[in-house]
Amino acid sequence: MSYCYHIASMQPEERKALHQNYHDNHYGFPIHDDNELFGRLIMEINQAGLSWETILKKENTFRAAYHQFDIQQVAAYSEQDRERLLSDAGIIRNKLKINAAIENAKTILMMQKEFGSFEKWLEFHHPKTKEEWVKIFKKTFRFTGGEIVNEFLMSIGYLKGAHTDACHIYPKVIESKPKWME
Repeated sequence: MSYCYHIASMQPEERKALHQNYHDNHYGFPIHDDNELFGRLIMEINQAGLSWETILKKENTFRAAYHQFDIQQVAAYSEQDRERLLSDAGIIRNKLKINAAIENAKTILMMQKEFGSFEKWLEFHHPKTKEEWVKIFKKTFRFTGGEIVNEFLMSIGYLKGAHTDACHIYPKVIESKPKWME
């Protein structure tokens, strides 16, 4: 379901502004920085079972807890770092999700060696159907089920559905995509 649909419902102003900022400036737009791609993956994984609003509210604390989503630093996390994250009330304290972030960082480091970047790994596999992407992600990453993969790829422009043709942001999103992504 498109994010445009969710934003249209009436909400208190603060909640509306939080969602509007994400919708207008982030959702569906390509991300070219591997650390930011990794950060979006962490956020999508942590959203599982929770509302996206909860994750948006915690984005800054996720950034701080995971060293600004620095892949190399997260891949090198020790048992002490895992314990630190498990005790951090500013993030989602789920051992499986924390372990997935650390292991997925290690996986992305391997991708960077083989493909040059996480983004280039995504480009290499594009285009795929949602089902094909889910198979690749489940084989490659931890804690990446169908909905997580779908939302991650829609949120970075690899799968359609983030915005409808009628959405005022749609032309801006299309303009921001490289031709090969269309």
